[in-house]
Amino acid sequence: MAKRDITPPPLHGPTAKEKKYDRQLRLWAASGQEALENAHVLLLNSGPGVVGVEILKNLILPGVGSFTIVDEADVLEEDLGVNFFLVEESLGKSRAKETCKYLTELNPDVSGHPVQKSMADFLSEPKVLNDYTLVLLIGPSRNDDGLLDEISMHCAVEALPLIYIHSVGFYSQFSVQLPQAFPIVDTHPDPASTQDLRLLEPWPELKTFMESETKDLDSLSDHDHGHVPYLLLLLRFLEDWKSFHDGNPPSDYKEKKEFKSFIESKARSKNPEGGEENFDEATAAVLKSLNKSSLPSGLREIFEDVDKHLVDGRTANFWMIASAIKYFYEQHHSLPLPGALPDMKAQSQDYIQLQNIYKTKARQDIEEVTKSIRKREEKLTQKTELIDLKEIGAFCKGAAFVKLIRGRSLLTSLKSATTSRHAYLFEALKDEDSLLPIFIAFLAYDTLAQNSADKSSQAGAHDSVDSLKQHTQTIISKLAATADENDSQSQADIMARINPILQELARAEGAELHNISALMGGMVAQEVIKIITKQYIPVDNTCVFDGITSKSAVFRI
Repeated sequence: MAKRDITPPPLHGPTAKEKKYDRQLRLWAASGQEALENAHVLLLNSGPGVVGVEILKNLILPGVGSFTIVDEADVLEEDLGVNFFLVEESLGKSRAKETCKYLTELNPDVSGHPVQKSMADFLSEPKVLNDYTLVLLIGPSRNDDGLLDEISMHCAVEALPLIYIHSVGFYSQFSVQLPQAFPIVDTHPDPASTQDLRLLEPWPELKTFMESETKDLDSLSDHDHGHVPYLLLLLRFLEDWKSFHDGNPPSDYKEKKEFKSFIESKARSKNPEGGEENFDEATAAVLKSLNKSSLPSGLREIFEDVDKHLVDGRTANFWMIASAIKYFYEQHHSLPLPGALPDMKAQSQDYIQLQNIYKTKARQDIEEVTKSIRKREEKLTQKTELIDLKEIGAFCKGAAFVKLIRGRSLLTSLKSATTSRHAYLFEALKDEDSLLPIFIAFLAYDTLAQNSADKSSQAGAHDSVDSLKQHTQTIISKLAATADENDSQSQADIMARINPILQELARAEGAELHNISALMGGMVAQEVIKIITKQYIPVDNTCVFDGITSKSAVFRI
């Protein structure tokens, strides 16, 4: 019987979800999208509430799983002029329910939950915040009833990210409170900085391949000579260099410059077969590729802390993997090989073979780390699930760029600040171009709100700018005293720079400008996505925006 042709399986195109979220999947991949879709964001709204709704808009569009809005206010006529998620028929109705209804129209995959309660009533329920992935708190928060401290403390204890946001007039700012140790594995570093070729520590397979490809370098045809991968050229010429430098590679800039000249002397000056571009690539790579393996400072900090976090079966996967990689580093004095190879001039079969050598070594390193993890998991009786191989592989490949952010509680008052932090703030305030005065102005704004006798009014609505100035002067004096700064002129200069900001906050009387809040909504949503997906590096920890000069700045307060 004649053999029948086998019909190949049909090719499947992207799913409807992949088409819908195509662009963002290119940014944070399927793992990031899954984390976003499993997230539940809580918005504790107050004031005009525009900035909070704008943040949610920018989370709903990319597909956050669900959100809850806590807002005790009913829709007023002034809300219709600044909130694009309210209509005339919304007047007199619950603002939480109305904004929730129109926000969910943006994306049917997202569920919204309105709660018309005061923050105090909502937070009175035990463990009410435990069901959420992240909390958004809109300022100003009057802390005389302890709500701000309560929220901050609960989020700190439960390792729940919290973002505190202000938007008043032309100014806005947000502060991020992350857990005390917030690790990010997938930081998305610049691809050019991630190349780890191990040219000074070649393993046997790489060395063998180099020797087979370059043993008759001078007798190669012009075509083949111009297509030897620059990696192999560097390895070959390193061996030659070490033979007359006591076995040492070029170590400083002067020697590396001499080594570059040595490589250039080996290139053929007249190559009719496309030139010696591979030699140009080799000389260009000398400075960035011929460096000994070293432990990045961020990873060293993680290694120093890892034993503190290896408690029992509840130990987070991050610290389990970090412990195994630390052991790997102690054994080999290098991190697991990422395995990525840059583009280069080479014949296809040579490049593929070189690529396979790097990928094989990377897989072997991952396997060694995995074995170490599995041994530890066997000893932990409470560890019910094995760590996924994909998670281990991702950590190994990006180990050199892992970031550990040390979260701090919200700075609700300067009483909790250290002397060094006071000195840092005061020194930064002396800079005429610094935007830190905006942060200080919002501290005074919060203080005014806390001291307001009429809790139903917005800070600044019935108080003159003099009240704000008085609170600001108190803050500045406290900073100066702790920082041991007795120069009254410096304090006067700082106050002069803050006064226009205070006047704007008082003029606005708590009102939000939609364009400023929309911009801040995009900025905060971006940080929320970084935190939820644990990709890219979020703001650490305070960002301010000046809508008059269109400038922003980040400070670690």
